[in-house]
Amino acid sequence: MYHVYVLKSLKDGKLYIGQTGNLEKRLLKHNSGMCKSTKSRLPLELIYKEEYNTRSEAIKREKELKFGKGRDFLNGIINSG
Repeated sequence: MYHVYVLKSLKDGKLYIGQTGNLEKRLLKHNSGMCKSTKSRLPLELIYKEEYNTRSEAIKREKELKFGKGRDFLNGIINSG
C-alpha cells in the first residue's frame, strides 16, 4: 500500500505534499528533522492522506495535489477544517 500525504508546518503554516510506501516511518523522519525539505519547518502535522495500490498511482496523485485543481482541493480541506 502506498500513501499520498499532506503535512502542515506548525511553524509557518506551509504545506508539504509527498508519497511513500511506509507512512509511519516517513512521518517519523520528517518530524525528527531527517528530511532536508522540511527540517527547517518543524513541527509538522499530518492533515490529509490517501491510499493507493501502486506507487505509480500515488506519484500521479501527488503531482495532481501540487498543482491546479488538486491544490484547490487541498485549500478547500484546509479552509473547512
